[in-house]
Amino acid sequence: MFQLRPYQIEAKQAVISEWEQGHQKTLLVLPTGCGKTVVFASVTENQVAKGHRVLIMAHRGELLTQAADKLRTASGLDSVLEKAESSSLGSFIPVTVGSVQSLAQEKRLARFPQDYFQDIIVDEAHHCLSDSYKRVLNHFPDANVLGVTATPDRGDMKNLGEYFDSKAYEYSMTDAIRDGFLVPIKAQMIPLELDIHGVGISSGDFSAGEIGCALEPYLEQIAQEMVHYCQGRKTVVFLPLIATSQKFCQMLNDVGLSAAEVNGNSDDREQVLTDFENGRYDVLCNSMLLTEGWDCPSVDCIVILRPTKIRSLYQQMVGRGMRLSPGKDDLLLLDFLWMTARHDLCRPSALLSKDEIIAAKIDKALKENPEAFDLIEAEEQAERDVLAEREAALAKQLEEMRGKKRKLVDPIQYALSIAAEDLANYVPTFAWEMAPPSEKQLQFLERRGIFAESVENSGLASLLIDRLKRRQDEGLATPKQIRCLERYGFRHVGTWQFDDASALISRLANNKWRVPYDIYPAYYRP
Repeated sequence: MFQLRPYQIEAKQAVISEWEQGHQKTLLVLPTGCGKTVVFASVTENQVAKGHRVLIMAHRGELLTQAADKLRTASGLDSVLEKAESSSLGSFIPVTVGSVQSLAQEKRLARFPQDYFQDIIVDEAHHCLSDSYKRVLNHFPDANVLGVTATPDRGDMKNLGEYFDSKAYEYSMTDAIRDGFLVPIKAQMIPLELDIHGVGISSGDFSAGEIGCALEPYLEQIAQEMVHYCQGRKTVVFLPLIATSQKFCQMLNDVGLSAAEVNGNSDDREQVLTDFENGRYDVLCNSMLLTEGWDCPSVDCIVILRPTKIRSLYQQMVGRGMRLSPGKDDLLLLDFLWMTARHDLCRPSALLSKDEIIAAKIDKALKENPEAFDLIEAEEQAERDVLAEREAALAKQLEEMRGKKRKLVDPIQYALSIAAEDLANYVPTFAWEMAPPSEKQLQFLERRGIFAESVENSGLASLLIDRLKRRQDEGLATPKQIRCLERYGFRHVGTWQFDDASALISRLANNKWRVPYDIYPAYYRP
């Protein structure tokens, strides 16, 4: 039986709470490698205990097998397969693991009563938007739905927000690394300029065929570079085409690396994967086969030779190397100077930051640094730089505040003061978030010292209220304290404790609201 990690416990409780509050369709967002299958297996166990029938739905056989195995290991529950000739109808087993391709067939689906399943779990939730998934989900209109996905970008979330009512829980890759549940990422820029200016777009991403052709002139150089960087590491290489993958595998063997290749047509695929895991090969090449449903925790180097503009795909590729493993200290991510006119090409910064300005600073640092560097440290430095720039830009606006607004804290300035990127860059996703804030929300914010007229939607208001309450519980400085001390030039007051801010305000008051001579506001820290 699995012992749930703290965030997994929180995620499970949050999902159940959303369903109990009437949010019938909710999302769980966990990065690759953080045990999403364990979480929804535990949610399934909880619902089965209530007498519910649960459907776990996926689009690939490997994911179905993985879900069934993890369900049995994590909770002891057996499941019945709904795929091809196998059917769950009439089974006494309450959990069905189903192939969407089979379930979406009209004759097959029609055999199920509309109330047959009380809960439906969709692995890789972005597939919910396809016609086949919608057909199945619409057939069970009263069922609770849980969509599970890796950290999506804003575009993904806006699309998912068209179907889902809420986001129950999100655990970021940054938090997972800091908490020690994923390994740190060391990004290394390889100084090879790979020209993909002429590559077209197919189905929303770079054309795999054209990428394969564009890569051909550079493969030998890349193989030589990998000899230098990949020695002593267990490496997975993602390539656009099977032919390119096979050719590159041979090149790696020619330069002295022990490499193998797998693809969807490989008869010995399972044996090759087992041999790689057991250390027979140093490098495993594949044509996008291993993005889902395959885990090898000891992988500690990822080489992406299939550039993409789809953030979730990029994260899935890198995620193959982020799991914890004995003796593994970090993941080396090799990046290249992709020469392209497109600005939406995913780079290492896309793993951590949804803020385009911060991401651009991380990418710039990667290009300028000849050595591998820690992505978390790069993100923290970029956030500090951007925060300083935004503070400077807002300083003029704050000086112009008059009357009522001058007595309150602008919500964006408050977000910057407490270093809350999620507040500063908030974009509403779900319908309820886009609605105007309620009178009750506005009154609460104004009582706490926030200039509520600048809060344009209910989602931001809710996020601000939640943050204010949480900061109060943690004993941190209030918006009014922040406003007061920032007027005197004190910085980062949002990170101070309530008592420290209160003591300094008292000292200012006792000094006739003048800064004491021994204090330099810009550098002062309590």
